Parts: sequence; C-alpha cells; structure tokens
Amino acid sequence: MARQSLIRKSLNALAWTLVGALVLVFAVITLFRFVDPPTSSFMLGYRVSAPGQSLHQEWVDLEAISPWMPLAVVASEDQRFPHHWGVDFNAIRKALAEYNAGEGLRGASTITQQTAKNLFLWNGRSFVRKALEAGLALGIDALWPKKRILEVYLNIAEFGPGIYGVEAASRLYFGVPASRLSQVQAARLAAVLPNPKVLSAVSPSAYVWDRVYWIRDQMGQLSGLNYLRGVLQ
Repeated sequence: MARQSLIRKSLNALAWTLVGALVLVFAVITLFRFVDPPTSSFMLGYRVSAPGQSLHQEWVDLEAISPWMPLAVVASEDQRFPHHWGVDFNAIRKALAEYNAGEGLRGASTITQQTAKNLFLWNGRSFVRKALEAGLALGIDALWPKKRILEVYLNIAEFGPGIYGVEAASRLYFGVPASRLSQVQAARLAAVLPNPKVLSAVSPSAYVWDRVYWIRDQMGQLSGLNYLRGVLQ
C-alpha cells in the first residue's frame, strides 16, 4: 500500500508539473502576442557558443519591413501559410510518404513552426523536438494573428552567423533599412534561410542564385503582393 501511495503521489506531482508547464507556456505565448520578445533561444544559444562575438539584431514592426520580404519567405518556406493552422498536415503526410519510399526526411516545417523553434527550442531533427515544435506552433497560431507570426519570425530568424532579424541583415548586407528592400534583395535573404551559417546573401553562390530565381518565380505565381494582402491588413 505504501508503494502504491508513493506511485500515486509521484504521478499526481508529475501531472501538476505538466499542467503548470502548459499554463506557463500558454502565458508566455499570450504575452508575446502583445510584447516583442527580448531575445530567442537561438540568440541565447549563439551567445553561449560564441562568447565575445557580436550579435546583430534590431526589432522593427512589420509595417517597417518591405512587403517583398514576407512574400519572399512565404514563397520560399511555406506557401500555404495563410491557410493552415500552424502545422501543414498535408506537407507532413507528403514528407512521410517520401521518407517511407526511401527518400530523405525533409522538414515540412511551416513558418509558424520555425517561429516556435527559433523562439523557444533548439536546432536538430529529433522527433521529440519536432513534436514540441508542432504543439507550440498550434498554440501560437491559435493565439496570434498571422500578421504577428510573420512579424516575430522576420525579427528573430537567423540570416547569418550572429545576424538575427531582417533589419540587421538588410543593413549589414545591403546598406539599407528593411523598409527599402527590393524584390531581389528580399529573395536573396529568403534564399539563405535553410542554412544561414553556410549560405550567403551578400556573396551568393550559384546554388543561392538558383534559389533566388526560383523564389522570385514563386512570388509571381502566388499573385505577387496581393497574396498576403488579407494577412497583412
């Protein structure tokens, strides 16, 4: 009986711990709908892994970012962004089918999932991290408007070693504020997002240029700036 009582108390403590963690996560996500995050897990990780190295990041509202930039990342990373609920289950099913057919496992992460990962989690391909990422993304999509998701993503995304957010990237790479990014410049920044530590927007390789051309083509096929008009209003 004593052992059963100890197990029951342990399970109750675990349950209450999980409930407390969920409430805390819910509160933080709700707070960040209205308050700009002061940092992110990826930025904190960079400060730990590269002590003494400069970190560049400057928060700007979405209205101070060229409309080409959100369109470029949507065209590049998540074309169904206006329509899914934070997780694109169609893309996940397709990725799993390709994996079962012997192809490599691709990410299938939405912009909302990448926002959750950059803000709260760590890099990697473990199923545990992907599950946490998906759960956080569903919560973020339920609590934030799509416009806020894009704003946070563009302000915390990594565009190069120690370079976070589109404002810092735009000024360092092109010498202009994010509000003045051209279509090509926006596509160049979006092109490096899959691997910003290796790919360069300022000195694009042939591979990056191929991605730039593809992204611009996709931006046109998505009806240009009209595609996100309902999201950005």
